[in-house]
Parts: sequence; structure tokens; C-alpha cells
Amino acid sequence: MTDTETDRRADGIARTALLNCLVREVARPLGEDWLLPASGAVLRLGPGRWPTGPALLTAEGPVPLELEGLLDVAGRELRARTGTDNPTLADEVRDSRDVVAALLRARAAARPPADPYLRSEQALLAGHRYHPAPKTRGGGRPEHWLRYAPEAYAAFPLRLLGVPEELLAGAGDTEAVDRLWGDRAPAGYRVLPAHPWQLELLDSWPQLTDGRLLDLGAAAETAWATSSLRTVYLPEADLSLKFSLEVRVTNDIRRLWLRDLRWLAPVDELLAKAFADGPASASMLADSGYRTADLGGQDTHEAFAVLVREGFGPGPRPLLAAGFSEGFPGSPLPGPGSGRERALEWWRRYLDQVVPPVLHAYFQHGVVLECHLQNVLVGVDGEGFPDRVVFRDHEGVKLVAERHPELLASLGPDVPTPGVSAGTGWQRLQYCLLVNHLLEIAGALAEGCPQAADALWPTARAAFGGYGGLGGHSGLSGHDGPGGHDGLGGHGGQSELRALLDSPTVPAKTNLLLRWLDADGGDSVYTPLRNPLAG
Repeated sequence: MTDTETDRRADGIARTALLNCLVREVARPLGEDWLLPASGAVLRLGPGRWPTGPALLTAEGPVPLELEGLLDVAGRELRARTGTDNPTLADEVRDSRDVVAALLRARAAARPPADPYLRSEQALLAGHRYHPAPKTRGGGRPEHWLRYAPEAYAAFPLRLLGVPEELLAGAGDTEAVDRLWGDRAPAGYRVLPAHPWQLELLDSWPQLTDGRLLDLGAAAETAWATSSLRTVYLPEADLSLKFSLEVRVTNDIRRLWLRDLRWLAPVDELLAKAFADGPASASMLADSGYRTADLGGQDTHEAFAVLVREGFGPGPRPLLAAGFSEGFPGSPLPGPGSGRERALEWWRRYLDQVVPPVLHAYFQHGVVLECHLQNVLVGVDGEGFPDRVVFRDHEGVKLVAERHPELLASLGPDVPTPGVSAGTGWQRLQYCLLVNHLLEIAGALAEGCPQAADALWPTARAAFGGYGGLGGHSGLSGHDGPGGHDGLGGHGGQSELRALLDSPTVPAKTNLLLRWLDADGGDSVYTPLRNPLAG
């Protein structure tokens, strides 16, 4: 690929992300075109799964929009709509575009990993298709971050720090760290693994040079960068480690925030219960504990923190759901040559794996899983059909406050909690499961196997209706989950599922507006999106 082709592709990916946001969040359909109502601009887009070739309609005819022109159109619309300006978002979009160009060049000169699991984790060149700047790296130059980029097939050794035992802090079980590297620490010290990029970002912090921490050098093991950027996987140890990174990625600086670390153990315990009596083919990777250095203040507590996540266990590793949407060599997602029946059977089995445990956790246990594409891994059998599902990441899990009042009050009134109202939790679950996840997998299936497209959402409707015992209401035959598991077991949920199947819309997160208004990274505001499950 020439530099010109690389730049053209990077521009196209950046424009598509911005167009997706404009169409979903602010535009209105105007025949086959799109009206931006606050500014009066009208856009015409090319066909396909992802909008391309945008043009601004004028009295003289369509005017093609390159990235800068589209940024100008978007800025005028957002200023008129909100009454405020944002002087930084356009630079974030440009940075995201430049990152994609650097990744394309790096991928052309690198070899993807042999392990299909790692290929799925490192497939996300475009990433979040409904965020205006999904690949921003905080404006840093490629030489600062490229060697740590999963999209460039990065693998590297971690750095090991020695922390005086009296300054070691954290909670939960982190013995896996000591089993791997305990012999590297001198007497009176414990090992604290660190992401090398984070240490470079913290280079000017005095805590790294005041003598309290020892530099024990590089680890011997290879750590593979995964899709979240700050989480690495060590295949030989079958262990994941999640770090803080002082970089804005999509909506947030990627810190291990103390507000979340405090709830690690209670949430882990509740998740274990939710999966113990759920579908047998579903599991949740335990975030067993974290450790950090107590060097004074919350800032350093968070910046040096590392979270320990259990491994997958024996057997083939599952594949990242986001990789199915983006595509990677060896993906089992049915393609053009697969045929309609295989594509629909693959989709049925995918729904059977993913939908029941998410609904079970919510209705039976008041737990809202953050089941978006990067938090769900799906195992496949020898024929490539989904046969198990693995969820991960406690950080985004929410608890329904009405179901867990004592637990949420247990750390005191001044400690932020993961509690949300039942209505907010159900809204969040619909977005994560339907909009962020199933809509993207169905889109990839329809693109690869168009002859199956018309039956994908009726099949999904039957899966949701069958789970709640609403087969007749859904207008389709009942469709129990794996092993006949209908999930509700008298605990309610039929009314929510019935309303979902009847609703003309579902909630979609407004990432463009949230970034324009510089909202907190954890905020969620939704806009109605046509419900693909509606009959």
C-alpha cells in the first residue's frame, strides 16, 4: 500500500466514524439524504454498511467533503445545536486519523500473531465505529506509543518495580504476580509490574526517582497488547494484567480509578453468584485483586495500580467479539461462500450464548454487565459455531440499587458506588447488548452473507421472546437458551422484555455530543435509535 493509499484509507475511516455519529445523534432523514437541522446543511452519503463519500448538497450541486470539510460542517452544526464551542475535538479527530495511518504502515511491515485469540484482540484498526475519535492516543507521536499498540501486533516485556513491603497497597488476591516474579525482588521488597508506556508517561514524576521504588528491569515473559490498549495478556502464564494509562482513549483518561478499585471484591463476589446459577456455557473472568504503591495520595495510588485478571484455563482460547465485527484472518464469522443456512445457524448459536447470561444477570441478580464488543469473548467448536461465552472487566459493571441497598451502603455514604436505578440499568443494558454489540455482529453477518440479512433480526427477536417465555407474543416460536434455560424462573422480567420487543426505539449512546460538551468519561446520554427487534 502506497503512502497515498494509506492516507486515503485513514481519511475514510476517520470520516466514517464522524459520519456515523452525525447520522445517529443529530441528523434527520430527508428522503435519501440527511439534514443537519440546527445549521440546515444537507449531506449525501455513499451506500454500504459504513457511510462513505460524503457530499454537502448546495445550490450548485453536491460538493464532496474530505475530512477537514466534514469537520467544518460538523462543528457548525454542533455549535448551533448546543450554543457552545469545543476547541479540542477536531484535533482529537485528526489525531485519531493520524494514528490509523501510522497503524496501517506498521501493520504492513509486521506479522500478525499465530494465535487466533490474539489476532482477534489485535484486529481493531477502526475500533469504535460510533465515536468521533476512536483511535486517539492523546496527541502523542507514533514513536511514543506504536510499540505498545495492539493494532500494530505489539508484544513487549513488562517493567518490574520493587516496592518496600510497607508501601505495598491494594486489595484482593494478587499472588499470581508473586508466583511469576517474586524471586526478582530483594529482601524487604515486593514486585509491582508496570506497563512501560505508563512509566514513560510518568517519567517526570518524583516518585520514580526519589529512591523508594527499585527498577528491577524487564520481565522475561512476553506481554501481548490487547484491544483495550492498557490490558496485556501473558500466554505462558495464562494471565491478564490491566494498568492505568495517562492517555485519553475515546471518552476517558484510562486510569484504574480508586472509586472502582474499592468495589472490586464486592462486585467480583456478586458476579460469581450470578454466573454460578446461570447458563453453564457462560463464565466471567474474575478480577481477583490489585496492587499498587502507597507513595502518598490518591493520584499515585491510581497511577501505579495493576489489576490481576484470571486466565481462560485449558483448551482453545475464545475469540473477541469485536474482532468478528471488524474482521481478522481466521475469523469463524460466516462469509459469502457459507450459505444462508449456515449463517443463520451461526447467528442462532451466537444469540444462545450471549443473550441468556446477560439477561439472567440482570433479572435474577440485579447486575448490569457491560457486555459491549470488547468485553465479550466467544468460543467456537471444531466447525466454527459458537459454543461458549466469556465476559470480562468488572470496572463497567453496574448494580441495580433497588436490589442491593445494603451492599451499596456498605462502604459508607461518601464513597461513590456502581449503583444505578433499575430504569437506568435496563437502559444501559439495552445499549450495550443490542446497539453496541448485536447490531454490529448482525451488520458484519449481513455484509458477509447478504442472503441471510432478512432473517437475522426476526431470529434475534425470537431469542429474546423465547428467553422470557414470550414466544407467542413475539410472533415467532419460542426459543430457549442453551439447555432449555429460560432464565426468568418467576423473578420477573417479562414486562421489560415485552416492552423491548414492542418499542419502536432503543437507546444509543451519544458519544459525539458527550465529547463536544466535554462530559465526564463515565457519563452516558442516549438518543433513540430504531429498534431492530421490533416486528
